[in-house]
Amino acid sequence: MARELMPGQKRFTPASVVADVMILAWFVFSLFPLVWMLLLSLKNNAEQTTTYFAFTPTLENFSIVLSQRGQDLTSVDFGQAMLTSVLNCVGAVLVSLVVGIPAAYAAGRWKFKGSEDLMFQMLSFRFAPELMVIVPLFVIYTTLGIFDTKLGMVWVLQLVTMPLVVWILRSYFQDLAPELEQAALLDGYSRIRAFLTVALPLVRPGIAAAALLAFIFAWNNYVFPLILTDSRATTVTVAVTKYLGGGGQAFYNLTAAAALLGALPPLILALTIQRYLVRGLSFGAVKA
Repeated sequence: MARELMPGQKRFTPASVVADVMILAWFVFSLFPLVWMLLLSLKNNAEQTTTYFAFTPTLENFSIVLSQRGQDLTSVDFGQAMLTSVLNCVGAVLVSLVVGIPAAYAAGRWKFKGSEDLMFQMLSFRFAPELMVIVPLFVIYTTLGIFDTKLGMVWVLQLVTMPLVVWILRSYFQDLAPELEQAALLDGYSRIRAFLTVALPLVRPGIAAAALLAFIFAWNNYVFPLILTDSRATTVTVAVTKYLGGGGQAFYNLTAAAALLGALPPLILALTIQRYLVRGLSFGAVKA
């Protein structure tokens, strides 16, 4: 007769060991590019093309990227590009929230013929390849005089973030019991006041999660800034690639340093609102 396991005792089987090893291998494989980029950012120019782990680490690459020396190599002020990206992404997220929250509330509360088709049409904008619309956008931006401007980037980036905000928050509003707002309406509240004072505070974790995801999507966008900006509104994603050919030489160490610096704003934002992010991503998860 098989011996019963004691409480807390774990049975090790070949299948469980193989599964654990595969998960560990996947974790190492996923994490290795980040570790390699960190190591590369600490190498000097002579060691940047070597694959040895033994080298003399230096922080000079970070100082070069943020100084005039980096600007001389690429003709791009990386610090200014960071600030421009923050302004562009914050502006796009704010526009998406101001317009998208009422739209998500309406989509979650009222159904009419063709409402699902309308929502899918909005989501299809997110599915469409950016290269498919970049040429007409370039012509429109050039005609309107908003090429290479922060206003133009905010406007185009909200096309990326708006569908995401509406679709995420729509499910949160659907999870709220309509009786809460109906009770407020019976107390004499208007529909707008019931939305602002009853429904909106309850989905604040969802708003935080949607805002963070929208910020990340806008921050990581590469095609729109590449084609619709030149020098005044260059973003981080474009500025990072400048080190791959600046001065007639590919500076992989500077590229790695710039990429790490460019990853800091969304990381800091995620850590700042981590409490709301966890609640927002788990809100309504049990609903089918």
